[in-house]
Amino acid sequence: MFFGNVKLIQPGHIAWNRLIYQRNNRNYELLLNICYLVLNGMLQTTEDGSYKLLSFSDEHMERLYERFILEYYKQYHPELNPKSVQVKWNLTGQNDQTMIQFLPRMQTDITLQKDGRTLIIDAKYYGKSMAQSYSKETLRSAHLYQIFAYVKNMDIANTGNVSGLLLYVKTEDEVFPEGAPFVIGGNSIGARTLDLNREFEKISKQLEDIVKRFY
Repeated sequence: MFFGNVKLIQPGHIAWNRLIYQRNNRNYELLLNICYLVLNGMLQTTEDGSYKLLSFSDEHMERLYERFILEYYKQYHPELNPKSVQVKWNLTGQNDQTMIQFLPRMQTDITLQKDGRTLIIDAKYYGKSMAQSYSKETLRSAHLYQIFAYVKNMDIANTGNVSGLLLYVKTEDEVFPEGAPFVIGGNSIGARTLDLNREFEKISKQLEDIVKRFY
């Protein structure tokens, strides 16, 4: 009876960008964001008024994965100043200003900083973490080049105080490097997985282990 006068509307008619949250309704923000995520993953069938829920796309899940890690560190480790930052290209000499605009933007997923040390975490959500090269499992070269570019362009003084970590969602891959990070050009660059198919306490322990290792 509470919803007797509430009208049903088509999801496509919801003006999500016009929703305003304030003190009296801010408790609804999380719920509405979840609704948006679910509705965005729905595909209309050929039958009127019927919808089928699809698996969320990798793009949706990767963004959610990134935000989860960032918000975790904001909640439990504010002293690390967790945030997503834009890394500037370490340009030297005279550069054509008209060409600089064509350089791709380097935006980190998660950056942690404390006592002059920086850790850049690049969150990766893939069904298969490793790549195949000459019949052996390897890290994806594009991912390694990306994190290396972030680290070296942030550590412009070559102090070695900037480290990088590729943090993949744990999958059924049998091979994955979970050992000590590499040292490339004086900077520590590692790769490991985060097992989300566990209780939150164990997920938390994995994220805490990252902090202990680097700080």
